[in-house]
Amino acid sequence: MFFQYGDCETTYLTSKDKRLGWAIQQIGHINREVDSDLFSAIVHHIIGQQISTAAQATIWSRLLTAAGTVTEDSLTSLGRDRLQQIGMTYKKADYMLDFAKQVKSGTLNLEQLWRLSDEEVILELTKLKGVGVWTAEIILTFCMQRPNVVSFGDLAIQRGMRMLYRHRQIDRTKFERYQKRYAPYGTVAGLYLWAIAGGAIPELTDPAGKR
Repeated sequence: MFFQYGDCETTYLTSKDKRLGWAIQQIGHINREVDSDLFSAIVHHIIGQQISTAAQATIWSRLLTAAGTVTEDSLTSLGRDRLQQIGMTYKKADYMLDFAKQVKSGTLNLEQLWRLSDEEVILELTKLKGVGVWTAEIILTFCMQRPNVVSFGDLAIQRGMRMLYRHRQIDRTKFERYQKRYAPYGTVAGLYLWAIAGGAIPELTDPAGKR
């Protein structure tokens, strides 16, 4: 399953930001995978904190092999030591087991999150050990498919902005100006900023690298 968007979003963004519109035309449609299962998505992104995408994929594959389906019961059954053996730190294993415990006990109702605003979802998720604002925003984006999420804490988003708009740095003021311009389709703008940061338009370099 991919993040769902189409001509409505890209036409709107192009009308509001000609530079972004040019990038959208250069890159074309982006197929970015999403995971609509909140529990597995949160576990997946806890695993991915502060490691490479390749390492995250390897550990996730091992977890799927060991657990079958990633649920609160399967994680609890594996236990702390087995999770560590799969390749994650004990700290991350503890985060995941605490998360599983809260879901099993009903302390955290994942289904209720779907009915909350973006701000309320962030507030609830950041109560979890090991989940900060950036991780919560990634869950909003690549699990819940909320339409207007642009994360200031995402270094790739900042890099994409620097490359597209030719800034040496992106401070909060610049970021909020672009964020407001993209609304209400900030998430789609973010997809293109991530692609730009990853080299989707080779002639766009990072001005920060010139310092």
